[in-house]
Amino acid sequence: MIATLAELDRVRDECRKMVTQRSLLSAGAAVVPIPGADLVADVGLLTNLLPAISAKFQLDHAQVEKMDPNMAQQVLVMATSLGNNAIGRVVTRKLVIAILRRMGVRIAAGSAARFVPFLGQAVAATISFGAMKLAGNAHIDDCYRTARTLIEGKRAGA
Repeated sequence: MIATLAELDRVRDECRKMVTQRSLLSAGAAVVPIPGADLVADVGLLTNLLPAISAKFQLDHAQVEKMDPNMAQQVLVMATSLGNNAIGRVVTRKLVIAILRRMGVRIAAGSAARFVPFLGQAVAATISFGAMKLAGNAHIDDCYRTARTLIEGKRAGA
């Protein structure tokens, strides 16, 4: 388990870099002139990205299952209160599609913009990059808050 706030901050910084890299891949997929290719790419990217972030914070499904039952329940309650369905759970395509639906307006605008020559592809790439950054960074923030609460709870109990 992450024991210090300094270590937690380091993990957050690593995850932000990972999100930026995946966001660039998402932007690249948005430029491809095949309808739906960007959505397929985004689902694949998020299906791998969200569990990787959770794992870095030691909050993925397998790690939470190995925790003390009271702590595991605390993690799931905190994640649910944050509106995050990915912390401590198996991330499925269905879950990722639900996340993408919440960002539907941005994604639809990006898909529509792609059909405007040149400028449209740039707009689609920018929207796709932003949507991926938003989803990834929101998950990082939720994981950070959850892990920080656990660290502070251990300190208070120690």
